[in-house]
Amino acid sequence: MGYECVKNVISFKKDIVDISFFPEDPFLLEEEAKKNRVTCIVDAGIAPGCSNLIAGRMMKILDEIDSLMIYVGGLPLERKWPYEYKAPFSPIDVIEEYTRPARVVRFGKVVTMEALSESELINFNGVGTLEAFNTDGLRTLLKTVKAKNMAEKTLRYPGHIDKIKVLRETGFFSKQKVEINGKEIVPLALTSKLLFPLWSFGEGEEDITLLRIEIKGKINNKNANYRFELFDKMDTEKGISSMARTTGYTATAIARLILSKRFREKGVFPPEFIGKDINNYLFVMKELGSRGVVFKEITN
Repeated sequence: MGYECVKNVISFKKDIVDISFFPEDPFLLEEEAKKNRVTCIVDAGIAPGCSNLIAGRMMKILDEIDSLMIYVGGLPLERKWPYEYKAPFSPIDVIEEYTRPARVVRFGKVVTMEALSESELINFNGVGTLEAFNTDGLRTLLKTVKAKNMAEKTLRYPGHIDKIKVLRETGFFSKQKVEINGKEIVPLALTSKLLFPLWSFGEGEEDITLLRIEIKGKINNKNANYRFELFDKMDTEKGISSMARTTGYTATAIARLILSKRFREKGVFPPEFIGKDINNYLFVMKELGSRGVVFKEITN
C-alpha cells in the first residue's frame, strides 16, 4: 500500500515526503519521478530517516567508513510485566520486525541474518541497560553507503527477545492455517488479537525514543569515531507521543526544506542524499531542535 501510494502521488505530479515502510525498492520510481518533475523523499522518519540523514553527513566528512551501527527503539517509559513493551506504531509491523530477515553488511557484502539475531546489551544514560538485536532497517543505506560493516539493531528492555523467540519458534507468528476443533485459524491472527491489547498505550502512559549511531572511519588515513545520540520523551503537555514527534517532525522538517526551495532536485531521494549537503543537514537539525528533538554528537 505504501509503495502504490507514493507511485500514485508521483503520477499526479505532486512532491511527496513519505515515512511509510514498504518492501519494494523506492528507486524503481526514480524514472517516473524525474519524468514528472517531482521531488520524492522516502523513509523520512526516525530510523530510517534521521539515521540516514546523519549517515549522509558522515559520507561527506569521512574518506571511508569502516563501520556504521544504528541502534533504535521506541519503548514505554514504564516497564510492565509480562512483555515490558508497548507498540508506539502499528503492532503488526512490530511483529514483522521479529520475523523479517535482516540485511546487514559484512566485509563490504550484503548478507542476510535471522531477525532477533546477534543480541547484545547496551547501556543508555537515563534508561539503563537495553538489549539490541538485528532488524531489517538499513533499507536504502545498503545501496547508497559504502561501508565495510553496517547494521541496524532494534532496542528493547532486557528479556524481551527470549519471550518473542519462544512465540516465534512455537509458531505463533505463522500465517499458515491450523485446524482446531474442525475450524481453521491463522496463528498470527490469534497472536495479534491477544498481544495488541497488551501492547497498546493506555491513558497517561508515556513513551520514549532512543537512537544511537556509531560511525568509525578514516580522515586522511587517521581513525575517526563519531557517535550521535537521541533520547526523546513524550510531550505530555500537548499529548504527542515521542514516536510521533521523532518521525513526524522529521517529515515536516524535510517538507519545509522542499517548500523553502532549498532542495530543488527532482527524482527519488532517501534522507542520506539530503544529509550530504551541510546547509540542508543543518536546516533539518535546526527544525528538529526547535521542537525539542535534539541529537548529541560525540567525536573522538
